[in-house]
Amino acid sequence: MHERSSAGHPVEIRLAAGADADALAALYRQLTGDARTRVLPERLDALAGGERAQVLVCECGGELAGTAWLGFCDDIMYGEQPFAVLENLVVDARWRGRGLGAMLLREAERRSLARDCSKIMLLSSLGREDAHRFFLRAGFRGDAKRGFVKHRGQMAG
Repeated sequence: MHERSSAGHPVEIRLAAGADADALAALYRQLTGDARTRVLPERLDALAGGERAQVLVCECGGELAGTAWLGFCDDIMYGEQPFAVLENLVVDARWRGRGLGAMLLREAERRSLARDCSKIMLLSSLGREDAHRFFLRAGFRGDAKRGFVKHRGQMAG
């Protein structure tokens, strides 16, 4: 998908490839603050077909400026209609406020509709109030469901 940012820079949203690994790791470190973040080029290449999950990247001004992970989940509630999960949406701090996050969301919606998904679900950390306002402006509801998370270290072994 090709658009222009609010500052007039050309924007391309595409599927990530192995060569994007280092730039994606830097974006994820901005999102989480976790220096242990590691993105494997071979994992990105394996996902490049995008059948079950897609890592979208947003290039702006010649650099990787944002990303979102979009997963497609089989469901049984509505026949064969799947649902989508959106995770790890982040725009580089230097590029925020130029419409790139909204473009990533629109592309995720377009891809979800193309797969006939019944909904897109996402979680956002409690303290990210700017992100919450962004998602509400984009039409997501924060009062429809409650999210719960259990991390690997908390699971019974």
